[in-house]
Amino acid sequence: MGTQDVFEDCLFCQIVNNQTDTEILLSNEELVCFPDMKPGATHHYLVVPRTHINNCQSLKRDNIPLVERMEEMGRSILEMRKVSDLNDVRMGFHLPPFSSVPHLHLHALAPASQMKPRSQLRYGSQSYWFIPVDKVLSQLKTQGKVK
Repeated sequence: MGTQDVFEDCLFCQIVNNQTDTEILLSNEELVCFPDMKPGATHHYLVVPRTHINNCQSLKRDNIPLVERMEEMGRSILEMRKVSDLNDVRMGFHLPPFSSVPHLHLHALAPASQMKPRSQLRYGSQSYWFIPVDKVLSQLKTQGKVK
């Protein structure tokens, strides 16, 4: 990875380049997974690409495989952490301007049914600033972008 991919003041770029003491749970040449610093559920992990992408609205149709691999890694960490009901999961992205860190990151939370009301506001199915990963994928497939 070239230095042009690293944004000096981006926390997630620092994490993927091992410049913090954040515990990396899973990683490969493309993605890194680590615990969310302010968990919204018993299990709350972030999956980020090593390449800096601002947010889900920066994605284009050719990013579909990347998003699918992010979702796969999110499911993998939940399985590794022995989440018993993989149907009781919330996975998705915050829509700008509600993303806390301007570096694309997939939230993987479980069990979704036990999230506190405050977490439901941020990550729940009624949240207007959280978009589930399947909706991101369908918008990319049909419109080539995320609304």
